[in-house]
Amino acid sequence: MRSMLAATLMLASATGANAQMTAPQVPGTKPKPVQTVPVRPPAAQTASETADAMAQAERLSLQSDLAWVGQYNGAITGDVSERMVNAIKEYQKAKGGKPTGVLNPQERAALAETARRKQDSVGWKIVMEPTSGARLGIPSKLVPQQASDANGSKWISPTGTVQVLLSRRKEANPTTAKLAEAEKKEPAGRKVDYTVVKPDFFVLSGLQGLKKFYVRGTFRGDEVRIMTILYDQAMENTVEPVVIAMSSAFNAFPSTPMAGPPPRKNVEYGTGLVVSDDGAILADRLVTDSCLAITIAGFGSADRLAEDKEHDLALLHIYGARGLKPLSLAGGAGKTNVDVIGIADPQSQGGAAGVSSAKGTLAPVTSSDSALSPPPAVGFSGGPAVDGDGKFAGVALLKPAMVAGPATAVPASQAVMVSAETARDFLKANGVSANGNSTDAKAAVVRVICVRK
Repeated sequence: MRSMLAATLMLASATGANAQMTAPQVPGTKPKPVQTVPVRPPAAQTASETADAMAQAERLSLQSDLAWVGQYNGAITGDVSERMVNAIKEYQKAKGGKPTGVLNPQERAALAETARRKQDSVGWKIVMEPTSGARLGIPSKLVPQQASDANGSKWISPTGTVQVLLSRRKEANPTTAKLAEAEKKEPAGRKVDYTVVKPDFFVLSGLQGLKKFYVRGTFRGDEVRIMTILYDQAMENTVEPVVIAMSSAFNAFPSTPMAGPPPRKNVEYGTGLVVSDDGAILADRLVTDSCLAITIAGFGSADRLAEDKEHDLALLHIYGARGLKPLSLAGGAGKTNVDVIGIADPQSQGGAAGVSSAKGTLAPVTSSDSALSPPPAVGFSGGPAVDGDGKFAGVALLKPAMVAGPATAVPASQAVMVSAETARDFLKANGVSANGNSTDAKAAVVRVICVRK
């Protein structure tokens, strides 16, 4: 970009210089008019061109996030479309921004965090149907009860307001057209208002009694597999974004390993913040979850005493440690730029355990959490964020992204900052007197090691 700009400026300067140079005038003749060639600036890149320049994984993640917040109702394929660009504009308008069709870093981070919270609220996860091996996205909090038999599986809510069914059967010479026609009539009384029939799959939706239904099916050889989603009309606002995600995530005959977030590592590294001189440490709940042992590098074993599942905070404690330098948690609020202090994963620093910092920008998502962009390095999760005055602003946490689309590369983790006030409330609720008076955040962090194997 700089070289293009420099070339443009040089061309403009040269044109201007030539415009001022004229041939010597001969007495008695009129000077010839000078002709100049206007310099045209390069055309601005359109929103579609900007989206097309993104990596495929980022486009998938963007479409998935837009679907989860209710702005995008198309297939999550990663393909650039007018529908996707319009969804971005609608999201920007809903947030009071200028509808450019291109998200700035703060908008993108806020969108990702909102989508993640939507996923968490319904318990979104990718599962394998046990009898067929089909892959589905399931809102496990909406449909916590599961039953399976030789013909497939069913996931239902306690009151039956939401149901997900995966059925399988043998059929001679199936086609998607024949399957779609059969599904329209079964059960009797279905009212279909939307139909798509492609050579490799079909989709139907409409009303079934007092419930809305969505059906997606396909076949391979003589094996037919059909996913059906039923839900009360009163649940429409909650369920419809989930239906879009489930449709795109459904893989009736997967040939690749299970998609979704990577499993927790056997040995995982995070950052802890020392908050009291008697050994209380604030850490990431997910980093310290399901550990056979938790070790604080340089100090020994730690116990996990409490957790906050809503904000993913954990309280650790080490006993008999000396020389701790707890950070003062008296912090400000309302700042948009922070420095995150942490200890990167040893693999990224040649086995070392050096403390470093990374700059980040905040975009408020809720009263207690802000999206943090760009995400800090692996290992930083649980580290403190400090504002420009060096005051404690909150705790930075890395969040693995879960894409609702097809099985492709999993996008990089997103990050959030839990506010200082929320962290203080968590400690107070668990009887921790945060007595730190140090303003040296780098001296107050420790490496947290979780061993699961």
